[in-house]
Amino acid sequence: MPGTREYYEERIIRVQMYIQDRLDEPLPLEELAGVACFSPYHFHRIFTAMVGESLKEHIRRLLMERAAHELRYSRLPVIQVALNAGYQNHESFTRAFRSMFGVPPKQYRAELPSRAGEPAGSPRVFNLRILKPKGDAMDIKIEEFPPLNVTFIRHIGPYDQCGIAWGKLCSHPAVAKELGPNTIAIGICYDDPDITEADKIRMDVCVTVPETFTPPEGMDTQIIKGGQYAVLTHYGSYDGLHECYRWLFGEWLPSSGREATYAPSLEVYMNSPEDTAPQDLITEIRVPLK
Repeated sequence: MPGTREYYEERIIRVQMYIQDRLDEPLPLEELAGVACFSPYHFHRIFTAMVGESLKEHIRRLLMERAAHELRYSRLPVIQVALNAGYQNHESFTRAFRSMFGVPPKQYRAELPSRAGEPAGSPRVFNLRILKPKGDAMDIKIEEFPPLNVTFIRHIGPYDQCGIAWGKLCSHPAVAKELGPNTIAIGICYDDPDITEADKIRMDVCVTVPETFTPPEGMDTQIIKGGQYAVLTHYGSYDGLHECYRWLFGEWLPSSGREATYAPSLEVYMNSPEDTAPQDLITEIRVPLK
């Protein structure tokens, strides 16, 4: 219902999605206000109050987090990373990056200082062995997937605290009646917990729905892009997913001859924690490839 907090949240999420898909484009206030269907006069105050950072700060943070991702997982020269983040020279980019991450870009790339509490200078060693239930080493598959139409609720905060959003999504009568044996439960994971502060991590909890589905208040729909994905199947508790991401991005990807697109990773949940023991959970991690 117009005027409710959920209605406002839905409109703010709409503009956040618009921003994240157009980080390299000019994003004037009037245009973003129009996407959210707010008056330009009031939009900035509403956005700041509901997101917890100003529009300018939000866009700057996403650009700098993308820069950190490029430093961590690509071989782009630092000056190209700076240009991608909207800085015309190395010096201004270095100052801004140091202000946000505490070290200059070259040092960040060399030391990977934010890896899950490891001190700066820790050796970049990945000794994770991903196993199938019978103990065989797990392989990465590259597969082509079609686009998927989903309805979703956005969760903001640590990934392991998304249970409330899932409960709200799947218990809504409009969604519940669409659930069936062919429904796919998907988490769209936008942020790397080694880069993004825990209280700003974004995740869309989703289930597939028909194209004709009309989302109820507080939810929205989107199309997950199809294409080629690197797929790693994780067996066991969700607690192990982050180490799988580190292994995939830190070990497999650099030696694969492929590059990941700067687009969110997907988690496809093959069974449910409601009726499955943690050690028996199966999750596909899908990383989109260029």
